Amino acid sequence: MRSRWLGIPFAIFSIASIALTQQENIWIKAVQDEYGERAGKRVLAWRDMLAEADLKNEREQLNNVNQFFNQLYFVDDIKLWGKKDYWATPLEFLGANAGDCEDFTIAKYFSLIELGVSDKKLRLIYLKAIELNQFHMVLAYYPTPASVPLILDNIDKEIKPATERTDLLPIYSFNGQHLWLMKGKGNGQQAGKSSRLNLWNDLRKRNDDLRLNHPILNYDE
Repeated sequence: MRSRWLGIPFAIFSIASIALTQQENIWIKAVQDEYGERAGKRVLAWRDMLAEADLKNEREQLNNVNQFFNQLYFVDDIKLWGKKDYWATPLEFLGANAGDCEDFTIAKYFSLIELGVSDKKLRLIYLKAIELNQFHMVLAYYPTPASVPLILDNIDKEIKPATERTDLLPIYSFNGQHLWLMKGKGNGQQAGKSSRLNLWNDLRKRNDDLRLNHPILNYDE
């Protein structure tokens, strides 16, 4: 299933010469061995983008991360992974050069966490895309707890306030710690820990395994 994506060009990413850590070299080699040489270059481009974004403010980081991942291809899980619903890690997503809405959202979330954006400012929102009449996922960024969130999406690629996304009907949201049921236009009612979501638990375990427990993801702020 994966081999069909190895030939997709990736020239749209700008790859600069950066000093890689030993851990990053391990990730690149692992992805390259699994998905091919171009996949390794995609991981290198990701690390390059994060290194550059690390020097910028949070709003610029949102733009960089959103634009970077929105260049990848949209493909349904059943076609790509042979499963009805599969949440890919960022390394799997980059390796395949494709994924569905959850994969776009997850990769953006983990990238922003790595850049130091507080988990408290981020929520992965599962919702209904009204015009498309299908379920969808986006990433929301709250500058402050009372702010209208900004929406990072792979359908509408421009970052917009949630108040401008009348085409989206939220159902539930979550981050590294908590789960909320979304009702109306508010922030939602807390409904326990995000560990209630089996797909989220499986994703986080695989992500930690792939990253060899690299201590850059901290959900306990």
